Amino acid sequence: MQTEARHFACCASRLMLLLLLSAWLLGTDASQAAGVQEITEILAHPEQYDRQAVLVSGRVAKLQIATNRQGQPAYGFLLTGDKGTVKVVALGKVEIHEGEQVIVEGVFNRLRQAGRAIVFNEIKASLIQPIERLNPDLVG
Repeated sequence: MQTEARHFACCASRLMLLLLLSAWLLGTDASQAAGVQEITEILAHPEQYDRQAVLVSGRVAKLQIATNRQGQPAYGFLLTGDKGTVKVVALGKVEIHEGEQVIVEGVFNRLRQAGRAIVFNEIKASLIQPIERLNPDLVG
């Protein structure tokens, strides 16, 4: 049962990415096409998006590679949109580059405690996909 749920979530994520890519290729407003939230909208109303799944796009800035407490590879970066920036963290091998345009799916937290520090406006990513590497053959 749990495997079916993961499969469904994976398929749903890929469908959202395909919808976003279709809108991008057709020149329509991508944020309206696939339920993509604007970074500025999330930052303007963080309480509405707190602990909610979000899908955003932007450019990678200040990419940093690290390991978590369990020794797993991890990384973080700033995702910059037209008028806003949000922090993104993820586990796994880095497959993105500084300055690359990406789509991020994950859970937004308006604040979280990290030791003695408080981190504001962060997305814990479950999927990060460079827009340029999306397969246009899958559309249409």
